[in-house]
Amino acid sequence: MSFSVKQVETTAYKDQKPGTSGLRKKVAVFREGNYLANFVQSIFNSLPQNELEGSTIVVGGDGRFYNVQALQLIFKMAAANGVSKVLVGQDGILSTPAVSAIIRGRKAYGGIILTASHNPGGEDKDFGIKWNCSNGGPAPESVTDAIYQHSTKLTHFKTSDLPEVDLSKISSNSFGKFTVEVIDSVTDYLSLLKTIFDFDSLKQLVSRPDFKFIYDSMNGVTGPYCKRIFVDTLGASEDSLMRFHPLPDFGGAHPDPNLTYAPELVELVYSGKYDLGAASDGDGDRNMVLGNKFFVSPSDSVAVIAANADLIPYFKGKMTGVSRSMPTGAAIDRVATKNGYEFFEVPTGWKFFGNLMDAGRIQICGEESFGTGSDHIREKDGIWAVLCWMQILAKKNSPGKPFVSVEDIVKEHWKTYGRNFFTRYDYEEVESDKANQMMDHLSQLITSAAGKTFGGYTVDKADNFEYKDPIDHSVSKNQGIRFIFTDGSRLIFRLSGTGSSGATIRVYIDQYEADPSKVNREASDALKDLVAVALDVSQLVQFTGRKEPTVIT
Repeated sequence: MSFSVKQVETTAYKDQKPGTSGLRKKVAVFREGNYLANFVQSIFNSLPQNELEGSTIVVGGDGRFYNVQALQLIFKMAAANGVSKVLVGQDGILSTPAVSAIIRGRKAYGGIILTASHNPGGEDKDFGIKWNCSNGGPAPESVTDAIYQHSTKLTHFKTSDLPEVDLSKISSNSFGKFTVEVIDSVTDYLSLLKTIFDFDSLKQLVSRPDFKFIYDSMNGVTGPYCKRIFVDTLGASEDSLMRFHPLPDFGGAHPDPNLTYAPELVELVYSGKYDLGAASDGDGDRNMVLGNKFFVSPSDSVAVIAANADLIPYFKGKMTGVSRSMPTGAAIDRVATKNGYEFFEVPTGWKFFGNLMDAGRIQICGEESFGTGSDHIREKDGIWAVLCWMQILAKKNSPGKPFVSVEDIVKEHWKTYGRNFFTRYDYEEVESDKANQMMDHLSQLITSAAGKTFGGYTVDKADNFEYKDPIDHSVSKNQGIRFIFTDGSRLIFRLSGTGSSGATIRVYIDQYEADPSKVNREASDALKDLVAVALDVSQLVQFTGRKEPTVIT
């Protein structure tokens, strides 16, 4: 069966500038007129036409509302723009890590991911779309800038009369020179994981009578992956999984794996019944790890994984470098120094890690926003991070010996490396004008802050973080306002680019403690003086009227 192509006249939209993780808006915006079609065409227009012609791309989403309708539109437009084959997950489901794995494993040209990640889903909530390149990673700024420039001057888009494709069953659907292949959503990703971890030792861990774990998929995309990996492959009981059926509105919940938005999981693990608790977000790239009545901060999590990398088969003898995003607590810096690893501090946005990975400079990286990953793909990876913890637990627990817990592992890490006390305050949906006024105030303050003392903390350096990529030499400016104090403590202020409306102000507080007798304090107690300095320096309450953050991590 062949198809015909037609050009449709359209009017350009001026608000289609992708953020750090693609374009995110309310569902109503994407359904309005040609909004989605315009952006898809802008993606295709930004790519070299001789490369796009005859290519294979991967397409999938996290299952949120409008996912299936958007996929059908993309199929029609891909055919019209010369793409030869689209690989799509069954039922339109593909986690973001799986898309990266499939692009890399099948040597596809790139991929379109339909997700707003950890943002809420539903008819009146959020939707998103982003392009990933042939390395499996998010498009760099040069590509997203090109997409935006095309979107501002678009006059028409190409589509076709392709019929609807049945996504409910695995199949190959050919339409002349164009094919939509519906693939199993999990197989490629699981095959990759089996090259990273010792699944036999993971099975032994899961079968131990003194080990009990629970994984909360938050009604996001990882449900089918967790069922196949933990239950079907590792032999865990199905009651080890909760909320593992993807829903268009995530069951009315906010699919963000943190202490605020996963209270059911937190309550279960803090009841003392579980040795390991974990959660992942809407599209499966973020994670939260909990021990028995014990929270592992994302900054500590990536540091512990890096410090124990030799216990994970994939990394044994391979480690040369690690990285973190600038706002992330500096725990992994200590691991790099002690082990002689190269270390990089990059802006927020996973694409910055990709260049370092492609050049072989780093293997493990992470960000404080519950994102952890490695060079096995070019996205952060929630399930991978949880399996890293399970692998470390498996290797540290010999049969018949007392159980070495998550808390034991973290506290031993603090004893060895010291502890970076870290917290993040999020103020969501702040009026943009008020948020910008606060940031303007801070921008003025940093010009003369060096040498000044605030609440007992003396400023060593204050700036707006700028990053020069050591691989492609691109420069990223204005990545976050920093106050670095003489004792190594840091305050960082950023406006987030991942929301769909208003502004999110993020305040990051990081303080190092080397004294082993002080590392087990509660983070809130250790950081209370520095939090007070942050609020005073920024005048956040005065500018925004917000007396309490929306989320504290």
